[in-house]
Formats: sequence, structure tokens, C-alpha cells
Amino acid sequence: MKNLLKFAFPIMVGNVLQQLYNVVDTLIVGRYLGKNALAAVGSSYTLMVFVTSIILGLCMGSSAFFSMQFGRRDHDRLQQGIYMAALMIGAVTLALNVFVYAGMQGILVFLRVPGEVVPYMKAYLLWIFAGIAATFLYNFTANFLRALGNSLIPLCFLGASAVLNIFLDLYFIRVLMWGVGGAAAATVISQYAAGVGILLYCIKKYPQVHIKKENRRWNPSILRELLGLSSLTCLQQSVMNFGILMVQGLVNSFGPVVMAAFAAAVKIDSFAYSPVQDFGNAFSTYVAQNYGAGKRERIRRGMRDAVLSALIFCTVISTLVVCFAKPLMSMFLDESSADAVLVGAGYLRIEASFYFGIGLLFLFYGYFRAVNKPGISVILTVVSLGMRVLLAYLLSSLEPLGVTGIWLSVPVGWILADAAGVYFYGKTRAEEICRLSH
Repeated sequence: MKNLLKFAFPIMVGNVLQQLYNVVDTLIVGRYLGKNALAAVGSSYTLMVFVTSIILGLCMGSSAFFSMQFGRRDHDRLQQGIYMAALMIGAVTLALNVFVYAGMQGILVFLRVPGEVVPYMKAYLLWIFAGIAATFLYNFTANFLRALGNSLIPLCFLGASAVLNIFLDLYFIRVLMWGVGGAAAATVISQYAAGVGILLYCIKKYPQVHIKKENRRWNPSILRELLGLSSLTCLQQSVMNFGILMVQGLVNSFGPVVMAAFAAAVKIDSFAYSPVQDFGNAFSTYVAQNYGAGKRERIRRGMRDAVLSALIFCTVISTLVVCFAKPLMSMFLDESSADAVLVGAGYLRIEASFYFGIGLLFLFYGYFRAVNKPGISVILTVVSLGMRVLLAYLLSSLEPLGVTGIWLSVPVGWILADAAGVYFYGKTRAEEICRLSH
């Protein structure tokens, strides 16, 4: 457990820092540019998370492959996997960039963005879409380093870029008066600083990335394994964030006040449980390495300890967010937006009470991805987000509930997915015991 926490802690801190990119944008925009600008940034964030989730899912799936080969000490297969994964994810990144710029107007219509918010959102998206390639550079390289057991270096580069983002945000918005475009430009520049920086470090320090000529080729068996891990992990991430995007469209239909409240509350929400999300990613690397080495008992003990740690953390953070929901919202919105503060505080009190649900779900995602059963992670995501979207549209249409119905749908989805995770985990363990007994 000590080794798992030692490895996980830098990743957890790193994810918190990564959340700072958009949190800082949201805080500064909300304070200095008003509710409409905040609504635009919040809705853009949900869209960007969906787009980049495809890249992130592919990077996470590839990382599981890297961890397995590293655990087996198969360096040639590791190099071939790095080469093929980099080309594959790079091509997907380019295609996504072309798609989002070409389809920007249609995207705004799909999200039901109110007319008064559209100019702000366009200005933000024109800049923020340019950061998709930076997302690929950083996440691919960071996941490679984590697969080899180095979670500290990604944290260092991310921390430096987060600090840079804060300074650039203030300079572009307060000094140059660039508005929401300035907030997006600050984020993109900081993302490229992290992505290019960590790539150069990796090239200099890790011989594994210096792909030998004989390993710069397509290997059908590696391609199948990469696609088996990456495509399903990508599908999981995409389904999850597409569901969130649909919910964002529903939120947008309630107008700028609810949009602004949702924008700020979601940042607080994500920031609060981001450590347990990356604890799940670190746990996935731990399981993948032990799975590749055939150490099944270490995996079982690790799961027990990981569940206990996640529950303790979620209980503490839930208590803090519920108790300080209104002051937290007030950090993002001034006195003129008291209505948005109250709406956002209501969201936080409902969501935060059930953080244990999302904490367990992240562990299940990581476990099934690591033991080469990413299809189960997809099923859990469909259960969680499917119920969330269905209930959000159903409950919000009931007059007594309205927007509160959207908030209530989230924990219900988490808990149902956790129940499914417990079932599949028990089934997987039983199959493993049966196989070993024979």
C-alpha cells in the first residue's frame, strides 16, 4: 500500500494542477468579465473535455500496454508499441483538430448556447481548440513515464505550466484586456509549454523512446493489442464525456444564470475529486505491472487497500465541500451574481454528498483496464452516464424539480455503476480462481 500511495501521490497532485488550467480561467473570467463570459468558458470546458477525452482514452489504453511490456521486460515490443501508438494517436489528434474548427457553428447549435453567450464562446473556442495538439503531447508522454513508474516528472512540468497559466491569465485579461480570448490563449500557451517540455525531457533521459530502426514497423499482434486496450478505453472516455456534453446542452437551455452556476460548480466538483480520479489511474498502472508479472495476490491486496483509501478520502472531501458550498461558489462570482451562487451551492451539496460513488467507480475503471478487460469499463460508463442523461432529461421536466433534477441524476448513475462494478469484479475473481485451480 505504501508503494502504491508513493507512486499515486505525484499523479494525484498533478491532476489537481491540471484542473487549475480551467479553474483559473473560470475564476478570473467570473470575477472580471461577468456571468455571460463565465457561462461561455464553462460550456467550452465541457466541449473541450469531450474532444480531448478521445485522445486521453487512447493515451491511457496505450499506457496499460506499456506497463505490461515493462513488467515483462520486453523492450523490443515496448518500443514497437510506442512507435505505433504515437502515430495512431497523432493522426487522431490531427483529425479532431480539423473537425472541431470546421464544425464550430454546428457545435454551438447542438449545445443550445443562448444568443447572448455565443460571441464569448466563439472567442474562447477559436483559441482553446489550438491546444488539442498540446494535450496529445503532454498526455502521451506523461502516460509513458507513469507506465515506467515515473510519476514525479509529469507533475513537475504540469506544476510549472499551471503557474505560467495564472500569470498569463492575469496579464492577458487585466493588462491587455483580451477578454475570454485572453483566458483561452493563456491556457493554450501553458499547455504547449508542458507538452513540449516533457517531450524534450523524455527524449533526453529515456532510451526507450529512441526507437531502433527494426522496431519502427507495424506489428499486427501489437496493433491488435493496442486497439483492444486503447479503442475501448477511448470509447469509455468518449461515452462518459458525450453524456456530460448532452447534460451541458440541457443546462444551457435554462439560461446564462444556470450556465454560470454550473460552470463554477463543475470546476469545484472536478477539483475536489480529481485526486481520487488519478489515484484510480495510478492503481491501474500498479495492477497492470503486477498483472504482466503474474502477481495476482498483490493485485487482490492492492484492491482492498485502494478501496479503503478512496473511501476515506471521499468522506473527508465530501464533508468539506458540503459545508463550504456557498463560500466556494462566491470565489467565482461577485455580489451581483447571488442567484448563480445559490444555484451552484445547491448543485454542490447534492453532488458532494456522494463522492464515494465516483471514487469507487474510478478504481473499477482502472482495474478492468489493467487486467485487459476494458470492455467492462465501457459497460460501467454506459450504466453511469446512460442513467445520468436519462434521469436528467426526465426529472428536469418535472415542474417541482426543474434544474435540481439534473443534479439528482448524477449520484444515482454513480451508485448503479458501482453495483455493476462489484458484480463484474466478483465474477472476474471467481473466473481467475477457477482457472488457477485447474
